[in-house]
Amino acid sequence: MHELSICQALLKQVSNIAQDYPEHKVESITLKIGPLSGVEPLLLEQAFPLAAAGSLVDGAKLIIENLPVKVCCLQCGAESKVLPNRLLCQHCGDWRTKLQSGDEMLLASIEFIQ
Repeated sequence: MHELSICQALLKQVSNIAQDYPEHKVESITLKIGPLSGVEPLLLEQAFPLAAAGSLVDGAKLIIENLPVKVCCLQCGAESKVLPNRLLCQHCGDWRTKLQSGDEMLLASIEFIQ
């Protein structure tokens, strides 16, 4: 389960940021994850409490926002939202597309409370 190591790396990054706010507690962490990122959101949610236990982030809520897969057609130039296993242009149907989004995992925000 590589999601545990992803959580550990995420928590290290969040802990480094949290050190700049020593009088605050991390309330929530928001991630944006695309379906082609190679990360399984459900497994990440399950691994998060284990990785966070005893750290500065212990008790924080993990919020995951799913990102769509978007492609840009190399023929007609249209940008389309597509299914992860069907990267065809939704405008002209061409298969020659370039992935614009959907393969990322981003730390979108950290919410602190006093």
